[in-house]
Amino acid sequence: MKHPKLIHREISWLSFNERVLQEAQDNDVPLLERIRFLGIFSNNLDEFFKVRVATIKRMIDYQQGHKKIEGEKPKKLMSMIQKKVLQLQNKFEYTFQHILNELEREGILIINELELNPLQADFVKDYFDENVFPVLSPIMLSNVEKFPYLKDKSIYLIVKLSSTDPDVHTDYALIEIPTNVLPRFIVLPSENDKKFLILLEDVIRYSLDDVFTLFKFDIFESWIIKLTRDAELDMDNDISKSFLEVISKGLNSRKTGQPVRFVFDNAISRELLEMIVDKLNLDEDNNLIPGGRYHNFKDFMNFPIIGRQELIYSKDQPLPHPLVKKHKSILQVMARKDFMLHVPYQDFNVFVRLLQEASIDPRVTEISITIYRVSKNSKVVNALINAARNGKKVNVVIELQARFDEEANIYWSRKLEEVGAKVTFGFPGLKIHAKLLNIVRKEGRKMVNYACISTGNFHEGNAMVYSDLFLFTTDTRITSEVKRIFDFFDSSYKNFTYRHIIKSPLYLRRKMYQLIDNEIKNAKAGKEAYIILKLNSLVDNEIIYKLYKANDAGVRIRLIVRGICSLIPGVPGLSENVEAISIVDKYLEHSRVLIFCNGGDELYYITSADWMTRNLDRRVEVACPIYDKDVQREIRDMIGLQLNDNCKARIINPVQDNGYVAPNGAGKIRSQVELYNYYSKMLDANTPIKQYDGLSGVISGSN
Repeated sequence: MKHPKLIHREISWLSFNERVLQEAQDNDVPLLERIRFLGIFSNNLDEFFKVRVATIKRMIDYQQGHKKIEGEKPKKLMSMIQKKVLQLQNKFEYTFQHILNELEREGILIINELELNPLQADFVKDYFDENVFPVLSPIMLSNVEKFPYLKDKSIYLIVKLSSTDPDVHTDYALIEIPTNVLPRFIVLPSENDKKFLILLEDVIRYSLDDVFTLFKFDIFESWIIKLTRDAELDMDNDISKSFLEVISKGLNSRKTGQPVRFVFDNAISRELLEMIVDKLNLDEDNNLIPGGRYHNFKDFMNFPIIGRQELIYSKDQPLPHPLVKKHKSILQVMARKDFMLHVPYQDFNVFVRLLQEASIDPRVTEISITIYRVSKNSKVVNALINAARNGKKVNVVIELQARFDEEANIYWSRKLEEVGAKVTFGFPGLKIHAKLLNIVRKEGRKMVNYACISTGNFHEGNAMVYSDLFLFTTDTRITSEVKRIFDFFDSSYKNFTYRHIIKSPLYLRRKMYQLIDNEIKNAKAGKEAYIILKLNSLVDNEIIYKLYKANDAGVRIRLIVRGICSLIPGVPGLSENVEAISIVDKYLEHSRVLIFCNGGDELYYITSADWMTRNLDRRVEVACPIYDKDVQREIRDMIGLQLNDNCKARIINPVQDNGYVAPNGAGKIRSQVELYNYYSKMLDANTPIKQYDGLSGVISGSN
């Protein structure tokens, strides 16, 4: 039988989201965290439909059905997606019911409007009158010619209104559940050590007679519906408009994007469902997904913390960096030695403190930074604003096309411009995804560059849950080229030459080919040859085929790919020398690391770029070499731990069944727990740190 050479990226992504669902199913995960993983799964799926499924649907709608996506026609691929989504939906519903049962055993009950006792009923009525009723906007469907517009991200209660009086005609109403202003979960009064919660839509259901008191209805039936819309920005080509205006207009168009998924309560009457589908002009291509009583499980990410402390993960406080002392200059530390910060294990405030220090240092003349995503109340941006107020030249390159963060980035760009910072926006069709900071400091007669290169965003919120690496350096080989990249942004994208940093577009793909070819050459010469990649996604066809060639030459390849992996490992004659795992755990694995054997003189890189076509060819990305031996050792230990993970690592294989890596005789290794312990031990010079040297041992299959 001929094996396929690629896994469809959409099917691989759904396999990744199934790994998220596995965390909700894992009895070793604290119960309230399992609920949050249900929320993450749901939120992921929403974005998948808004972006990926929407793209496939546009191909179908534009009658490009003859064009294939990785070997499949769009309609067939859409059918494959829907089949897998329905399977996952069934797993999700089963998992949710199982968790509800476990919550009940813990004395935590989610009840609906039919299960309220008199005390709870009075509480719900009061809560409804004071908080809910003032923000409701019910629409009587008999009052409108067209079915009301359904907003993306919102859920709606469709209500059938009827009466025991035969003279009262049946009507229907639509109510948007106001989760934008009220919490989805309302904690009810406790009883006998039991905790009770009710969802906001059930509070409304209980009070429908108050909502429609004007009418003579006395029978109320209701079901939740939800529509997911295409999130692609439609941008016109009017050259008289600024890029900021184009993006702002595009955001408005997103709010009215085409439907890509309609989710409904499977208990809804068929007649009503058909009426809604008809009024919204939906069809099978809009992915009609039957579900349970509740939708928008993304809100479960904010499930209330109630019950025993053991029901949530223990909060590991981010550790200080051993080289960075309180009330001491970080610039001075950087001047002495390169160092790496690994969040969330170590404290992101090291980065914030660096900016704060630079903002008031009289010798600092200039600060340049790229911003892709920042937090809502950003300490990073506030430090930049303070730097501008202190007379520093502040250059901020903001990516306006950071999907779902465009509005926030527009807001911050205006705040920065108000204080005199120079704000540069990305260029249409060329996103700036590199994460770079450069600080220029006058030291004697010299201007010295201090740089930070990161795998992730300069975002305090992300730094609490995303695993990312930040290199702090004054190595002129690196800092001079970071400065050159900011000159590239400032000079209408004039091209420059880079000898150390690898930048995309133009250079990154070519350099990766060279590094892989070097391993192929060494393997053919009988030398040790291996490649270790830690990525979020491995999708680009050409680079995957290049890895297959390396496999043919005998190069050992180990992959840690959190999300999409289109490469198929472990297939004889194609990829028998390739092993791949995915780690899904408490923190989101987000750092990207590249290691090449290089004939025994290993090459290390950290990068902002996944191996996707868009990152290699259509974005400004950076892969930064690691020259400091101590930082190399730290990366080696980190990767060694992850390659040896046998608790949260899943095997990526041709059948996409997400089997766990089996524990071996060395005992259980949960890499995220071990990494926290590793960095904790680094703080104590008297505590020996176990080194995970065995990358070549791991590569040879001794794991």
